Amino acid sequence: MGHAVRNIGRLFNIARILARHDALMLLEHLEVGGPAVMLARLFSRKCKGRPGQRLAAALQETGPSFIKLGQALSTRSDLLGEEFSTDLSQLQDSLAPFPAAQARATIEAEFSKKIEELFTKFEDVPVAAASIAQVHFAVTRDGREVAVKVLRPNIEIAFQRDIDLFLWIAKLVESAKPEYRRLRPVETIHTLAESIKLEMDLRFEAAAAAELSENMKDVEGFNVPTINWQLTGQRVLTSERVHGIPVDDITALRAAGHNTSDLLEKSARAFFIQVFHYGFFHADMHPGNMFVRSDGDLAAVDFGIMGRLDKKTRRHLGELLMAFLTRDYRRAAEVHFEAGWIPQEQSVDTFTQACRAIAEPILDLPQNEISIARLLGLLFSISNTFNMETQPQLLLLQKTMLTAEGTGRKLNPEANMWMMSKPLIEDWMIHNLGPEARIIEGARDIAQAVHRLPRLLKNLDKGAEELEKRYFSLHQDTNRAIKQESRFDFVFFLFIIAGMIFGSWLTTFLS
Repeated sequence: MGHAVRNIGRLFNIARILARHDALMLLEHLEVGGPAVMLARLFSRKCKGRPGQRLAAALQETGPSFIKLGQALSTRSDLLGEEFSTDLSQLQDSLAPFPAAQARATIEAEFSKKIEELFTKFEDVPVAAASIAQVHFAVTRDGREVAVKVLRPNIEIAFQRDIDLFLWIAKLVESAKPEYRRLRPVETIHTLAESIKLEMDLRFEAAAAAELSENMKDVEGFNVPTINWQLTGQRVLTSERVHGIPVDDITALRAAGHNTSDLLEKSARAFFIQVFHYGFFHADMHPGNMFVRSDGDLAAVDFGIMGRLDKKTRRHLGELLMAFLTRDYRRAAEVHFEAGWIPQEQSVDTFTQACRAIAEPILDLPQNEISIARLLGLLFSISNTFNMETQPQLLLLQKTMLTAEGTGRKLNPEANMWMMSKPLIEDWMIHNLGPEARIIEGARDIAQAVHRLPRLLKNLDKGAEELEKRYFSLHQDTNRAIKQESRFDFVFFLFIIAGMIFGSWLTTFLS
């Protein structure tokens, strides 16, 4: 009871801030906090701007957790609509910095050493301050220039308190409006909580940077700063300092002699490789996190928010993109059903019609104005009509695509990153969706099964011995015969399955 009263009190305070920005529409739309919302209306005033812009301003004022919530909601065009989500995507994760003395104290506590023992120079004025951490430039004892990211003091306690409130509201929404359950509000908050939990352990961000760096090491024109693991811990992350021009500062880029069309091509290729080749991508690629070095290479920073796509999802996504780029709407619809995103009882023909209705107005635009991210956003927004289940991994990707497209238009207003990527997508599909790829994958699956066979047989022997020991005793000759028979049956079964798989792929290849 006390928990509910505390949440109701906090909900009223939040509603009051929303009312000051004329942004109560979110709580009204979700139909939660009735009395609190009614009381908060007394503080309401008319403000300029679209609803999403007003809500973004209110969330910015409300604090770190709400900025993260706004960023999460910006991916939910299926819940709030495309325009609303686009406006929320402009929400900047920036706050007033905390005192440098606290940053120094956090670093010293993390490594049990004085700042002077770790750095020859530490700049007290942070270069960036966000909801979870802020960044200071420094120079290590061996003379390397680095960027030091430090968590905000007591940030974990503040976030946990707010996550409890978000979960309480999400459960209210699911109870009061059963039709919203397919949108998974509780699961969405749990996902947000897990994401924030990882962000608040900077070792995970360091690991993400290292993984991305390893994936992209042979990709020309794209760099990830090196992690200094000796000066990285749970609350502190130290990495190579990046010198460069922000990717959206077109005037400075041209003054420095950079070709912005080449930069767009590098950016599009790097994004494609992250998403399709590795299924691990930088999911917070706003212009403040991408710089152009003096040699023309792109350099990314801030790896707190990363996205992952499994191989199956990547295949479906590749087919979906090609279907839309070639205006094969029937195939675009079929991919949704094959992926399980839309229930089988829905009509493929009707969904094909919906795909056409959504895509034609976008694909009829001049090539440089075509937005695949907007197209996907519109698809998600009609999810209610077809009982389409929310796909969190695709929503995060769609938000990232939207940001990438915006940056791309600044670099070259006459080009389109997806048209640039089309040959890459086609080549990737040949190698990953063609008959040869299916045969190779089938052979790989069989090889893995054979590789696991000795361990499986060993476990089978152990199981038989445990069964005999616990429940009955057999003559050793009988026991040996059972084991041999079991092994033979298992191996025979395995090779029958392997033959069926290979035969199926061979048929596909020959056809």
